[in-house]
Amino acid sequence: MNSPIHVAIIPDGNRRWAQQRGLGALIGHSNGAKTEHLRSLLDEAKVLGVKYMTLWGFSTENWKRDRKEIDKIFQLIAEVIDSLMTEAHAQGICCKHIGRKDRIPEFLLKKLEILEEETSSYDGFHVLVAVDYGGKDEIVRASAKIAAKHPPTLNEETFSSYLDTAGIPDPDLIIRTGGDRRMSGFMSYQSAYAEWYFTETFFPDFGPQQLREAIEEFNHRQRRFGGTR
Repeated sequence: MNSPIHVAIIPDGNRRWAQQRGLGALIGHSNGAKTEHLRSLLDEAKVLGVKYMTLWGFSTENWKRDRKEIDKIFQLIAEVIDSLMTEAHAQGICCKHIGRKDRIPEFLLKKLEILEEETSSYDGFHVLVAVDYGGKDEIVRASAKIAAKHPPTLNEETFSSYLDTAGIPDPDLIIRTGGDRRMSGFMSYQSAYAEWYFTETFFPDFGPQQLREAIEEFNHRQRRFGGTR
């Protein structure tokens, strides 16, 4: 069986990782977002034949958190974008932001826009950065765009073209770290036939070996897509 084309990661467990060590939640987020940590995952994904990787940095529900924590997360995402820009130019990585653009700080939105613009011509590997993203919110926004245009017909292909991920293959494998076993609204539409992989490992400890194990398990699964084989 072929390796997954698109792997998405819900990087959960940063705060619990920190709590186990008697540290503040912000330290957990910082360790999860370390440049060398994320680079090692991207590099391993490419070695394993993955073409698209999505990382969920901030959900539409994360606004309920303490403002200090939110601001720190946005600062960390900005630092990740700076590092990703360097990697993208060096390795031909195309980057895209998915999620709302009307609520995140202007400085962060600008970085995301520049990242997309400057890497749009690359095709060696694709990285999706999900910031202020939620599956239900995405569907509502797509529906509003469709209603405004009044297309004569509506089918799955048309609807997909209005999503944030238009033109991007649906995820084959979605990995959730941190032990929780729920979707949390991640890619609600696109994940219809995704394989899910849940691990107790907190995201700061989820490295290349853990990613390889997840993909190896995926490669042993039989995907039927509603068929018999």
